[in-house]
Amino acid sequence: MTEDTGDKKILGWREWISLPDIGIPAIKAKVDTGAKTSALHAFAVEPFQEEGINKVRFKIHPLQKQTAIVLTCQAPIVDQRMVMDSGGHKEMRYVIETTLVLGNVSSRVEITLTDRDTMQFRMLLGRSAMAGIFCVDPVASYLAGRKSPKIYNEGR
Repeated sequence: MTEDTGDKKILGWREWISLPDIGIPAIKAKVDTGAKTSALHAFAVEPFQEEGINKVRFKIHPLQKQTAIVLTCQAPIVDQRMVMDSGGHKEMRYVIETTLVLGNVSSRVEITLTDRDTMQFRMLLGRSAMAGIFCVDPVASYLAGRKSPKIYNEGR
């Protein structure tokens, strides 16, 4: 039995996204309906205050299996939450809110920061970010379009 997707966009199980507010032009994400909140790879995570606003500065390796490219990002902290990973381990994580661009859709999403260096994907797109906007075809990939990792070589 299938359900009409209405105006919802269909995603594959992995997609290229952008997080322009924090300076990430392209990152491959695993679309994970089992995860409530989206998660972004982050290391050297450092909270700080700027003009009375609690923020977090962090570094990221945006490309899978590569550590040569390092981006430094920062965003206001919206929360700190205890999150359980897929292995059942609990971890306190910073939560940021930022603009996510996927295909021709742009939306504000909450993302937790965690070290995903050993994971295949540097980002998980959780169901909260997809709710009401996207449906998932679990056998498809990159339905919202592909981005070239060469984007990181431009301007070097």
